[in-house]
Amino acid sequence: MGAVLVIWWITLVVAAVVVLPTVWYLLHRVLRAARAIERYAADTLAAGAGIARNTAAVSALQTTIAVATQMLAGADAIARSAGAIEQALGRQRLEGGRR
Repeated sequence: MGAVLVIWWITLVVAAVVVLPTVWYLLHRVLRAARAIERYAADTLAAGAGIARNTAAVSALQTTIAVATQMLAGADAIARSAGAIEQALGRQRLEGGRR
């Protein structure tokens, strides 16, 4: 019975001196790592929100491209009409100069 008590006390002392401080140290490291992860996640969230704000105009750019395409088609039609008018006026001038 005496040997069992000695082994029991040795186990308790080893647990108190070695195991408990080791567990405390490891828990402290885990807590620090968790806090660092939380900070990094907050930074990532802020960066992601900034990216979302900066890319919100992409749909407006697509609308602008669609409208610009229509405007280019209109400008091309105007240029063709202006060319036809210019040719007609040039012919009138030539014909008017011959008379």
